Amino acid sequence: MPTAIAVTSSDLVLPPLDRRTPPAAVQPQPTLEQSLTGMHALVEQHGYVIALHPASGDTQAVQRLRTVRSVLESDRIAVLGVDLPPLGLALLAQQLRQLSVCDFSPGVLASSARLLAHYIYAGALLGSVAKLDHVPVLLASHAKSWVPGAQFGVLAHPRPLLVRAGQEELPGPEFGTRMLVAAGQPPSDWVTARLAPAWRVQGVATVPLPEMSGRWWGTGRLVEFAAGLHDVSVLYHLVSSVRREVCHWCGLELIGDRCGFCAAPLPPPPAQQPVTAARALPRGGT
Repeated sequence: MPTAIAVTSSDLVLPPLDRRTPPAAVQPQPTLEQSLTGMHALVEQHGYVIALHPASGDTQAVQRLRTVRSVLESDRIAVLGVDLPPLGLALLAQQLRQLSVCDFSPGVLASSARLLAHYIYAGALLGSVAKLDHVPVLLASHAKSWVPGAQFGVLAHPRPLLVRAGQEELPGPEFGTRMLVAAGQPPSDWVTARLAPAWRVQGVATVPLPEMSGRWWGTGRLVEFAAGLHDVSVLYHLVSSVRREVCHWCGLELIGDRCGFCAAPLPPPPAQQPVTAARALPRGGT
C-alpha cells in the first residue's frame, strides 16, 4: 500500500486528478480515542503516514497529532508544518498523494514536501487587507482597504507581494501550472479573467473554499488561488533528480537537508584536511 497522506481538515482534501490518486485521510479525529484508533489503522494498513498541517494553523490539532504519535510510540508518522495558505496546502497534499503511488520511499516522499512547496504559487484577491497578518502590508495599503471597491492581489508564496488589482501585476511561475480557484464572497473575476491568462496556466479548476481561508486571509471577501505542477511525470522527475541521503538518526532516505519523519538535520560534510607536501631530503645527500 502507498504511504498515507493525511490533512487536518476534510476541506483540504481535493478531488483526485485520476483514478490512481489515492484519497487523503483526515487526522486528527474529533476525540483523542478516535484519533489514536484512526492513526493506528493507517499505520497498520499503509506502513507510514505523512500528516500535513498549516505552520500557523490550529495549534490544538497539531498538539493532538504529536500526542497521537507519542502515545503510539511510532516513528512511522511524520507531522509536517507547511508555510502555505490553506488552498496551497491542499494542493501540496494532492501532489504528495499523486507521488505516493510511485516508487519513492516514505522518507523521500516526506522530505519532498519542502521541495514541492517551493514551486507552488499561492495567493488571493482580497477586498480588504486591514486584518491580513501573514503577508507584510504597508500602512498606505491598510488605508486604501477602507476605500469602497478597493481590491488587492496578494501573493503569499513563494515571494510575498501585494498589488492593487487592475493597476499592477503579480509575477507568476515561469513553468507550466494548473490553477485552483476557490471563491468566498468573490469581489470580481480578476483571478480567472486577468491573472490566469497572464500566468499562462494550463487549466483552471474551481474548488470549494477551505474553512480556514477566511481566518488566514483576514476577510471573507476573497478569491483564493493556488497554481502548481500537476503532471505526475513532471513531479516524479523533479523529486527523483535530487540527490538522496540516508538519515543518520532514523535510517530513512531523504532529500534536502532534513528528515521528514524524525526532523534530524543532515550532518554537514566532513571538513577536508589541507594537503601538505613534505620534501624528503635524499639520504646521505647534501
